[in-house]
Amino acid sequence: MPDAHAAATRPVDGEALISAADDRTDWLTHGRTYDEQRFSPLDRINTGNVKNLGLAWFADLDTARGQEATPLVIDGAVYITTAWSKVKAYEAVSGKLLWEYDPKVPGEAGVLACCDVVNRGLAAWDHRLYLGTLDGRLIALDRETGRLIWSKLTVERSKPYGITGAPRVIDGRVIIGNAGAEMGVRGYVAAYDSKDGKELWRFYTVPDRPGTNATPHLRRAEASWKGAWWTLGGGGTVWDSMAYDPKLDLLYVGVGNGSPWNQAYRSPGGGDNLYICSIIALKPRTGEYVWHYQTTPGDTWDFDATQHIILADLEIGGRVRRVLMQASKNGFFYVLDRVTGQLISAANYVAVNWAKGIDVQSGRPIENPDARIDRTGKPYVVVPGPGGAHSWQPMAYDPRTGLVYIPAQEAGFPYVPEAHWQEAAQGFNTGIDFAAAAMPADPKVRAGVMAATKGALIAWDPIAQQERWRVAFKGPWNGGVLATGGGLVFQGNAAKEFVAYDAVSGAKLWSSSVQTGITAAPVTYSIKGEQYVAVLAGWGGVWALAPGILSEVAGSVRNASRLLVFRLGARAQLPPEPPVPLRPLDPPATTGTPGQIAEGARQYGRFCGGCHGDAAYGSTVLPDLRRSALIGDGKAWASVVHDGALRDRGMVSFANVLNPQQIEAVRHYVIKRANEDKALGDK
Repeated sequence: MPDAHAAATRPVDGEALISAADDRTDWLTHGRTYDEQRFSPLDRINTGNVKNLGLAWFADLDTARGQEATPLVIDGAVYITTAWSKVKAYEAVSGKLLWEYDPKVPGEAGVLACCDVVNRGLAAWDHRLYLGTLDGRLIALDRETGRLIWSKLTVERSKPYGITGAPRVIDGRVIIGNAGAEMGVRGYVAAYDSKDGKELWRFYTVPDRPGTNATPHLRRAEASWKGAWWTLGGGGTVWDSMAYDPKLDLLYVGVGNGSPWNQAYRSPGGGDNLYICSIIALKPRTGEYVWHYQTTPGDTWDFDATQHIILADLEIGGRVRRVLMQASKNGFFYVLDRVTGQLISAANYVAVNWAKGIDVQSGRPIENPDARIDRTGKPYVVVPGPGGAHSWQPMAYDPRTGLVYIPAQEAGFPYVPEAHWQEAAQGFNTGIDFAAAAMPADPKVRAGVMAATKGALIAWDPIAQQERWRVAFKGPWNGGVLATGGGLVFQGNAAKEFVAYDAVSGAKLWSSSVQTGITAAPVTYSIKGEQYVAVLAGWGGVWALAPGILSEVAGSVRNASRLLVFRLGARAQLPPEPPVPLRPLDPPATTGTPGQIAEGARQYGRFCGGCHGDAAYGSTVLPDLRRSALIGDGKAWASVVHDGALRDRGMVSFANVLNPQQIEAVRHYVIKRANEDKALGDK
């Protein structure tokens, strides 16, 4: 049966996606084009008139969590995903809601997300849209009505897989990976038939038990692992970046960290642990391996290679090279030959201390042995930390300036190996002692760490491997980037601004206060000659939840989730900004014993801090436990943590990993932390 709107709207097919660079109207795929450059030739909004940019319309969203999606714009409609994997369609000029779809992800699926219940967007093919959900489904919707066409479970529900990334479609094959390496899974990327969801191929990124691996690339990888790595899966999830070269017919995917992070437990005895933290080239029709490049062999720091991948043709050494570029999480900017996977050049784009550089001949990092906590068994402050020098936020490449615009961050982390680590059935499995690494209640230490925690928008010359300009931010976790033919670079930030910069100089030309942090990347489109710029706003993601007091480096930010659309001369206004909602810090007296509090700190660090903040310093997105009335009532606390009274809101029971005494110990630890912060003047 044909889709309802087949006669009303054009199909998105291979020809449309391959020629998307010439499309001056729509935004058809995640990075606008298969090469993921995120450059639009639209120039009606330009350096000369951007000062006249105003808010055309906005739409409030019904999920007050992190918003990370890139909109699609097709035939006069804007399509977005939101937190909790919901989908909405709007009329692109007026903002009228056309339809919405809720896949009804159960609240308890929130525990599958290492880094908030986010979603990064849709894919389009023919007259359909494709969505990956947090609980591991791939869904096809009718583009005009939002009607469900089919739904396919892509993961084993018995394992902690989830999907937060946007699918891509190549010749009717819907490509999607998954997440879960923090908890412990085996990574893969797979292709599904766009018509009915049938799985066409599956590519595993790490080997299973020796003797069970059928494909040559996995059999070769076995020798790079030690111990019984397969018991926790090995990691290597493909949770975000992909790009496609139609001339070479190669799909490029970024592969994530190992499970657990600490290689001493994952692969005792070392090894490169192929193919974690790698960029892999595949044949998209069969899933066949072509080549790989590993950015961080034997990773022990959570240095995924899942950051945004951009394809371009650059003149290097007197000849045009077909290259792949990535500003990797480990702090190095890589330029690879995308035909062969050969490293052309690499240089650090922020300060790093885990490696002295990259050996171009071998392609391997020149490591600092002191940073190898898995071998020394000693703590070490590594720069960058697990937040990365660049996370998932998309960068952009302007072929006219020749510059890549990187949403970078500088934030170290004290990696402390966890002694006698054992796998847990729920929550993070990293082999890192987060309790020992927690921020102390010491104003001088806090001030020093916060001063060293920064963000930046960096204009990077990929040929010279040099910075051309930089815009400094107070803190990390700023938005993805859009470059345009108007000589502009657009980016939102954690300081509640949406900004346009001069692409050549980095000068700030325009900004708009948006009342919340922006982490998503903008898009631009044109209707009847009028250019629009659209971006999702809504503070959230891992940096808004996990780092504790460091999440406030750029100031206290509330979540106000909206889709914002701008055009020249528009004058719409947001409603007045309400204050950040905080309960008073008024904890009961500290009554726990030293041993009880120490045990509570250890368990909190492992099972609670990822959502409720380092050292129990909570965010504005999820409940700040220091301010919760529950900490004064042991029975009420146990009803939530042990019994799962709030499972429908994402707070599942932890009874399978924490006994009643440990749950009570966590409560006493939170009370102690609340009293410490109150004594420091926190209100």
